[in-house]
Amino acid sequence: MDAKTNTKKATLTVNEKTVDFPVLGGTVGPEVIDISKLYAQTGMFTYDPGFTSTASCESKITYIDGDEGVLLYRGYPIEQLAEKGDFLETCYLLLYGELPTPTQKADFDDRITRHTMVHEQMARFFQGFRRDAHPMAVMVASVGALAAFYHDSTDINDPHQRMVASMRMIAKIPTLAAMAFKYNVGQPFVYPKNSLSYASNFLHMCFAVPCDEYKVNPVMAEALDKIFILHADHEQNASTSTVRIAGSSGANPFACIAAGIACLWGPAHGGANEAALQMLAEIGSVDKIPEFIAKVKDKNSSVRLMGFGHRVYKNYDPRAKIMQKMCHKVLAETGHQNDPLLQVAMELEKIALSDDYFVQRKLYPNIDFYSGITLKAMGFPTSMFTVLFAVARTVGWISQWSEMIQDPQQKIGRPRQLYTGATTREYIAIDKRK
Repeated sequence: MDAKTNTKKATLTVNEKTVDFPVLGGTVGPEVIDISKLYAQTGMFTYDPGFTSTASCESKITYIDGDEGVLLYRGYPIEQLAEKGDFLETCYLLLYGELPTPTQKADFDDRITRHTMVHEQMARFFQGFRRDAHPMAVMVASVGALAAFYHDSTDINDPHQRMVASMRMIAKIPTLAAMAFKYNVGQPFVYPKNSLSYASNFLHMCFAVPCDEYKVNPVMAEALDKIFILHADHEQNASTSTVRIAGSSGANPFACIAAGIACLWGPAHGGANEAALQMLAEIGSVDKIPEFIAKVKDKNSSVRLMGFGHRVYKNYDPRAKIMQKMCHKVLAETGHQNDPLLQVAMELEKIALSDDYFVQRKLYPNIDFYSGITLKAMGFPTSMFTVLFAVARTVGWISQWSEMIQDPQQKIGRPRQLYTGATTREYIAIDKRK
């Protein structure tokens, strides 16, 4: 179902001139005022920093109700997908709009599995980076470089090439992420194994070494698969909007996803779980938590509580409930319950769920809080946290990009501005300037 114009109208009066704008309704969620002809009818634009009150597109992929703590992928609650399915099933759903049949699932899994290898010359490409290069810097460059290796899937007007590019990125970005990790720690690259599941294959590429047999822990694989599902898409966030606006120019899909990864690198977006762990490290020990909590409650203090609350979810983050269970399962499996950092995290969690100050303000632990703890217990350094986020979000970016390409209403992104600079002035020769 596409957006429908209903009988309502929004009336705007400017300088004694009255203009009516249509009101559009989706299948669920708030209605929107169609102001696409605002400038033509009034000579004015709207002013909306961060576009937080602006719908930039029409989409059928993801729906969020922040007040109720709801996240739907193509109409399916995130809780059901994480509990009953796997990540590649979620990928199929986001890409094609429906859950796959057994035959479709087997075919899709096979296509992804057999695209996981990257061109052998990519290994030489990696040698151009400093050994201590941040894995996200490597990801931005290497994903963008895919366009130089796979020329046969960069024509955005060819549906087949779009499909091939989508398959390649879902399959190959985990391989590149594992290569970025191995390069950073100074270990040899590990080739993908077609006999392993998506999450198990990634763990194998990250932690296996040629001199030892590596067996994937099923609890770790399950946890990583759930992390991927929970991060697969999240409506029109900063990185997704970046992918869409890059794609609106006609840029090739590899460049668009590289742009999304660059945006995700920002600490206010993909770096939130890393910031949560840094906060725990600064607290240091359980006995220092009361002092930290006092600073958080002090209005004159600059101390911030990281990993709690959410800009979108005004209720409990539905992803956090799932991640909480998986976090404790991983901690029990790895024996990390006695890690001082994780003890601080668990005590902070108890306080946040019981202290009236946090409960009244709905500052519940969010997915970043639990995912950071989980990934640390699994053996990933903090520099890899955002990389894993990018691996998961790739399918969401690709789905949103593909939807945008096929949307006849989509135009090249061109936000307007409220100009507050100098008015017209005359050029002054350099010898006459004071």
